[in-house]
Formats: sequence, structure tokens, C-alpha cells
Amino acid sequence: MAILEVEHIRKTFGKTEVLRDISFQMEKGTTLSLIGSSGSGKTTLLRCLNFLETPTSGIIRVNGETLFDASVVSRSREKEIRRKRLHFGLVFQSFNLFPQYTALQNVALAGELLAHEREDWRQNRKSIRQEMQEKASHLLDQMGLSDRKENYPHQLSGGQCQRVAIARALALEPDILCFDEPTSALDPELTGEVLRVIRSLAERHMTMIIVTHEMAFARDVADTVIFMDQGEICEMGDPKDVFQNPQKERTRQFLAGYAGV
Repeated sequence: MAILEVEHIRKTFGKTEVLRDISFQMEKGTTLSLIGSSGSGKTTLLRCLNFLETPTSGIIRVNGETLFDASVVSRSREKEIRRKRLHFGLVFQSFNLFPQYTALQNVALAGELLAHEREDWRQNRKSIRQEMQEKASHLLDQMGLSDRKENYPHQLSGGQCQRVAIARALALEPDILCFDEPTSALDPELTGEVLRVIRSLAERHMTMIIVTHEMAFARDVADTVIFMDQGEICEMGDPKDVFQNPQKERTRQFLAGYAGV
């Protein structure tokens, strides 16, 4: 059974249709790369999946559970929306770390957000917070940041901040980890260190959706590539097929602007 099912998602802002009938599925443990020109709807799609935007129409299911169905009238409370968001971890291109907290505190706070859903949160708050601290420390170790746990964001490089952001997203134990152009704010040297972390997650079969302009990376790390154009899925398939033998002229035009793919 697919871990993620997206059916006929549309999103309009006023009279502007940003997403047009988006449908796809993902299997657990696979990586999906979303590519396309700026303004093609990639980030809006991620925001809809993470319930930062509400689709105008369509259905979203995770593990067979319907999280959103526009045909059903619903006034979800904030607590219910938070619960739905926990299925997804989102790594922003601009890090979005809390500047007043250390790297360890940033990650541990995310773990506490997940812990609030536990039935024993009120009774065991102190021990659970200690558990989240230990979990955060372990995740930062995995990100190669063992010696940066007590540093504040302004004391870290862009690549280190992004790795803290990845650890924070993992602390939520999401079904699907989403990246919104995770290297766009980084110079080439720092880009490499973040891409290595994402590649290692793919090798561990973390289910991921990656919006990226790193075409060679998208080709090499993804199991499926979706090329979006003007709010639609223009082409979708195996990376080898999409990059080496695109079926649509618009895909060929887009990829022609990238060397090495």
C-alpha cells in the first residue's frame, strides 16, 4: 500500500490557479524529487501536504488514512491540524531555527512537540523532556554536529544550520520528510555537506520529497522524478527516463539549461 496518495489537488489564490489537478503516489522508503522552474507550484504543493496551505480541492492520504478531503466540510481545530502535520517533517530553505536557542534546544523542542501527543505527557513531563534531550543529542551526532550542540544559530555556518534543521525535522519522527530547496541559501562547498546528509537518509530508506534545483542530485538520489510546469505535472517517472529520454518538449527545454544531466 502506498504511504502517500495525492489525488486531484488544486490550489487557487484568488483567480490565480497555482496547482492544477496534481495526482501521484509514493511507496514507503522511496525518494521523490520535484523539479521545475521557479513559480511552477513545487513549494505550494509541499505547503499543502504539510497543511501550511489548504488545498482548494482534492484528497491527501497517508498510510491509508484520509488527512484531507475537500469534498467533506470540516472545520479542523488547531490541535487536529498539528496532529496531521506530524505525518510530515519540513526542512525549509532558510532554516527557520529559533535564534535564542542552541542547536540542541532547537531539536529537543521539536521532540517535545511530538511528546505532547503522548498520553503520559502530563504525568511524566520531566522524564520525557530528558528523553527528548537525549534523542536530540543522538540526532545531532548523526548530522556530524557532536561539537556544535551548545552553539546558537548565529555561531553556525549555513550548512550546519541546515543540518540542525534536518535533525529537528527527524525529531518529529515523520512518515515523510520534505525538503524545500534545502541548498538554495548555501554556497557550493556547504551545499555538498547538506546533500551528503540527504543522500545518507535516502540510503537508509527514509521516505522523502525533495524540491530541488540540483538536477544531478535529483537524478542520482531519487526513485521518482516529477517535473512540474505552470502548476501541473508535466512529466513523471524513473529519473533515468525523465533525464535521458524526456517525452515532453517542455521537459527537454527545461533540462537543456542544466549541464551534466
